[in-house]
Parts: sequence; C-alpha cells; structure tokens
Amino acid sequence: MAGQQFQYDDSGNTFFYFLTSFVGLIVIPATYYLWPRDQNAEQLRLKSLRRVHGRCLWYRLRLMKSQQSIVPTLKKAALLFGWAVFLLLSYKVSKLDREYQEYNPYEVLNLDPGASLSEIKKQYHVLSLKYHPDKGGDEAAFMRIAKAYAALTNEQSRQNWEIYGNPDGPGATSFGIALPAWIVDQKNSMLVLLVYGLAFMVILPVVVGTWWYRSIRYSGDQILINTTQLFMHFMYKTPNMNMKRLVMVLTAAFEFDPRSNKEATIRPTDNTEVPQLIRELGNINVKKKEPPFCYPYSLKARVLVLAHLARMDVSEELDEDQRFVVRKTPPLLQEMINVGCQLTMMANSRGGFHAPRLVTIENCMKLTQMIVQGLQESKSPLLQLPHFEEEHLRYCISKKYKVRSLQDLVSLKDSDRRSMLRFLGEEKYDEVMAVLGSFPHITMDTKLQVLDDEDSNNITAGSIVTVTVTLTRKRMSLPNLICLFVKQADSSKSKAKVWQNKSKGAKKTAKSKKKKLTKKKATPAPTKAKQANGNVAGNVPAKEEDDEASDKGSESDDGDANKDSPSERDDDSDKQSDTEVDEMAGDDEEEWEALQQSIQRRERALLETKSKVTHPVYSLYFPEEKQEWWWLYIADRRDQTLISMPYHVCTLKDTEEVELKFPAPSKTGNYQYSVILRSDSYMGLDQIKPLKLEVHEAKAMLDNHPQWDIPDTEEEDEEQEDSDGIEESEDDDEDND
Repeated sequence: MAGQQFQYDDSGNTFFYFLTSFVGLIVIPATYYLWPRDQNAEQLRLKSLRRVHGRCLWYRLRLMKSQQSIVPTLKKAALLFGWAVFLLLSYKVSKLDREYQEYNPYEVLNLDPGASLSEIKKQYHVLSLKYHPDKGGDEAAFMRIAKAYAALTNEQSRQNWEIYGNPDGPGATSFGIALPAWIVDQKNSMLVLLVYGLAFMVILPVVVGTWWYRSIRYSGDQILINTTQLFMHFMYKTPNMNMKRLVMVLTAAFEFDPRSNKEATIRPTDNTEVPQLIRELGNINVKKKEPPFCYPYSLKARVLVLAHLARMDVSEELDEDQRFVVRKTPPLLQEMINVGCQLTMMANSRGGFHAPRLVTIENCMKLTQMIVQGLQESKSPLLQLPHFEEEHLRYCISKKYKVRSLQDLVSLKDSDRRSMLRFLGEEKYDEVMAVLGSFPHITMDTKLQVLDDEDSNNITAGSIVTVTVTLTRKRMSLPNLICLFVKQADSSKSKAKVWQNKSKGAKKTAKSKKKKLTKKKATPAPTKAKQANGNVAGNVPAKEEDDEASDKGSESDDGDANKDSPSERDDDSDKQSDTEVDEMAGDDEEEWEALQQSIQRRERALLETKSKVTHPVYSLYFPEEKQEWWWLYIADRRDQTLISMPYHVCTLKDTEEVELKFPAPSKTGNYQYSVILRSDSYMGLDQIKPLKLEVHEAKAMLDNHPQWDIPDTEEEDEEQEDSDGIEESEDDDEDND
C-alpha cells in the first residue's frame, strides 16, 4: 500500500509492550478464579460442624484431604510467579525510550514557544558551536538542531511542520510489528515453521478433538449418553421394577466400566475378594446371564453397593473402589428418574407403550436415601443415628415406648427418652440428641388454583391446574413437632365442628317443628368457604335451613311482619345489594393483587440464582459431603401414575415456594391425588398430603358475543342518519354555488 511501510522491531521495544499485555490478560483473570479461597474459613466451617458431623465418613475424609493436599500451595506459587513476570515486564516497559512522539523544534533548541527570530539565531549559533562535528560534537544532535533551525526560519519548512508535523513534509506511515526481527530471519525459518506446524496442526486439533469427543459422550448432567440409553432401554422393557432389579440396572452403568471411564478400575485381587463378598451377601443373581448384568464390572459394582447397604467391612483396596461407586450413584439415580419422567410424558402424548410405574420412580428415590445413609430398605430409620445398633432397637420398639421413627423419638418426654436410651453414656446421649436436632422438619402447605381464569378456584375439564406448595424447613425439635401436632388437631377439630353443626341444625329443625316458638329469631346466612379443590361448601345443609326458616317465618307475629313498609324493604334490599357488590369488588381486587404478587415472585425467582448449598446431610457411611435436597411431585397412588413430573428442590434453606402444574382430567367428577415430598438423603422423613380435586364441566364457547349483535332498528337508524348527512352536505354545496 502506497505511503505505508511495515518493519519489524529490531530493538525489541514493541515486543515488550505486546508481551506485557499478553501476560496481564492471563494472570489477572487466573488470579481471580484460581486463587485458593481462605483456608481458615473452611477450617472454621469444619470446626463448627464437628460436634454434629464429627463421626461422618465424609467429614473425616475432608479433614485428611485438607491436611495432605498441596494443590493450593502449588496454585499460589504459580500465580505469584506469573505476577512477578508481569511486574518485571511492566518495569521494563516503563524504562523504554519514547520513540514515537510529536516533533517540536522549540524543544530541540531549548527555547520557549514564540521566541523571536533573533533569539532563535542566537541559540542556534550557540548549539552549533557545541555540537558541530568539526568541533568534536555529536553529528546526529547537530542534524536535529539544523533541522529545527530550518523549521523555524525557512518559510517552506515551517509550513510543512505546522501542517504535517514534520519540516520535511508528508512522509511514509511506519507500522511497527511487535515481533523481533530474528523470527523472520532466513536462518531461523525452518525452526519457526516447525513451531507453527506443531502448534496449529498438532496441538490445536488434539485439544479441540478431545473436547468435542468428551462433549458428545456426556449429557448436560455429566452422565454418559450410553448410560442414559441403557436406563431408557431397561425402564421401557420393565415398567414395574423392584428394588433388586433396580440395583442391577444401576450398577450396569458405563460409569463403572474401565473401558468408558478411566476412574473405574479392575484389580487382579478382585478375582478372590469379590467372590468372597458374594458368599457373605447371599443371593444376588450372580448366575443371571443377561448382558450387561453378567459383565465383571457390573457384578463388582453391584457387590460393592450391596455391601455398602449392609454396612459390611471390605479390604482397603476395595474400600477405595466402593467409595467411587457410592459417590457416583446419586447422580445416576437422578438420571434414572429423569428417564422415567421422559418415558411417562412420551406415553401420555403418543401412547403405544406402558409408561414406568410410579413404584419404579419411587424406588429410585428410596434407593438414593438408602445409598446416602448406607441402610437397607427393611432397616429402622433409627439406625441413621450414631451409636445405634441392631441390638439396641429392642429397647425402642418395646410396648412401653413404641418408638419406631425419628419423630417418635423426638416426641418422647426427656425422662422417658433418657430411660429408653440407658445403654448410652451421657456423652453419647448428648451427641445423639445434637444429631437428632440437626435433622430437617418440613412443613408443607398447598394451594390449588387455575391461573389466568375468571374463577381461579373453579377447576374445569382440561384446564391447567397449578398447585403452589410452600415448604418451610426447621430443625427437628420437640417445639416444632408440638406446633405441627397442634395444627393437625385444630384442623381435625374444625372438621368435626362442621359435622356437629349439621347434626345440631337437624336437631334444631325438629325442635322448632315440635315447640312452635313464637319469638322471632334471625336465621344466620350459611357461610361459604373456598376449598382447596375449588369447591364451595356450606357449614349447614341448605334444605334443613330452609325448612327451619319457613317454620319460623310462618309462626312470627303479624304485627312484626307488617312493621316495614314496601319502600323501606326496597331500600334495605338496595343497601344489601350495594354492600354485596362492594364486597365482591374488594375480593376481586385482593385476588388481582395476590396474582400480581405471585407473578412478581416468579419473575424474581427466574432472575435470581440461588445457591444449591442448603444444609449438610448427616450420613455415617457416605464418602462425600452432600446437601439436603428433596423431590416434590403429585401422583395418583390408586392408578400408580405420575400426575406432575418430580421437581428436584435443591435450594430449600429456610422457605421455598414451588409450583406444580398439570392438566385437569378430561372427565368431570371427584379425583383423589397425593402431594408427595421425598428426601434424597434421609429415610423416614417423607411426607404425603392428600389433594382432592373436583372437576366441573367447561363452559361452552360463545359463537357470537352479545356486544356485537346490533338490532335491526339500530341499523335502520344509522342508515337514516347517514342519508340525512349526505342530503345536508348536498344542500350546503348548492348554497355555496
């Protein structure tokens, strides 16, 4: 390109600018993301958890890892070295001479701007005597002085300097390339070509190919695609899957196959240790020849999982493999639940095959609890507590105490609890109570409605039903359980009062017919309460109240009946109707505000990113710290089908609001569903709440809305007005003419 000149940086100054910027772009973000977090904060957190979680396997492994790990030290050393290089390069750049600066002849002659011509000549004469080459001066400095003198005294040179910034006129634009000249030197061409070829033809394709190969093998939850396909095949093949079959399918995952996962290992000692564990466990379907259940990796993983559930001791080598298998099982079971939900939705939309039964999906959830706690399904939930053994359960299930669950243990009196746990010393008893107090206690409130409908409490066939579930997490302590029992007792009492009111109303009706009271009594209007299923129920039967009111009205005095004139009664009825209209308007406004608030809450929830760190789980045999998570879903336990897909609640720290949506049945009638909350970590803390649904017939769609029906008389009037307007306009035109 004309007027431009490209040159390499022989001095290397420009290269230092490039190198400093490159190192800074790497070091600054790496420090932000890779600098080890405060180890003291982690140590303080572990110290605060020691009283409750001190006996947990994951806690002991975390302490050992924090003491032996040198990774944080290596990270700090590498980042500090990078910062040292960056600061050294910055210091080097700050010391470089500025080669590209604006030319100013006054600075060259050491004069102030605006000096007179005589001062310029005088200063030039002084500097010439000093830097003239014949006088032993610097030739380059003398050339700069002569150039500056010409720029200030010669008219053409001065004009070039003022316009182009250079006394010599416009020059070629010079671009410096931030690479040293030796890179393009002929002697080093082969070496540079070799480095470029190695970087762009070998290293870059290998890195991109490795990333692409890994990305296509794994799903978004870092589960192998082959494993997902395996789960889908067996859940489609066996819709009703018991626990034994479920363990076999789980341990056949390709995550445990050394050919698919490098973390999985097959040791030479497995040929002797695994058969020994099989003999101790008993019947585990070893002779089943169905692939992949008969493969060595699947058999080994199955044996290790069953040994973990039985709390059996294994060798040191197998212990490491068992930790790997147990650590992988919760995400694999979550993937099985997702696959079951996908098959259920496909069966509901397309048909043609049987969807997985509800018991299959619930067995996946139960198996997750069993894996985390290291307990078999038939074992007591009390064995989740420390210092509890099988022989101690006989004290709990005796006729005197009848303690079979964690809730029963908490609800005992302190004296009875201490007497029952007399096999524990004071220190162990305090530890058991501290652990029991850390267990979660969840209260679940449900609200049933049809959003974006005129009557949100009226459920029609085919409408989208929204169940808003509010979960509140507290610690499992006696006051919290007492509050729960009081609420349940109040609800049962209120239900009993409804039935009592009905019987009392019938008795009053009978007495009124017999006694024929003469004193007039005001009959209270039957109050209506909105039920959770969208129905409106009165507290007193309507027929009995009408009979009673008619009896009382017929026996009232004639004078009292004739006291109010017809006009006064009309006024009273108008006031009453106005009051009812105001109340209805107020209810509509409250419902509208509540709807807007719920919409705003949902929008904020979508924008907010909540942490999945909730509360650490107390698990004696799980090798990794796990957080409390839950599954929430609606099911028809009678038909063993899912109504809404399970929602994995991963952010329940104190309070969480979850919306479950499902289409209402296409047929009218009463339906009995269940809102189910299941823990993925604890056994015996699941909750089931009934959900009654009454589906009404949908309103018929109007073909023509009344407001668009224009009577014939109105059309004739409009046509007459149009014709009159035309005649008037014609008359006006004639007048103007």
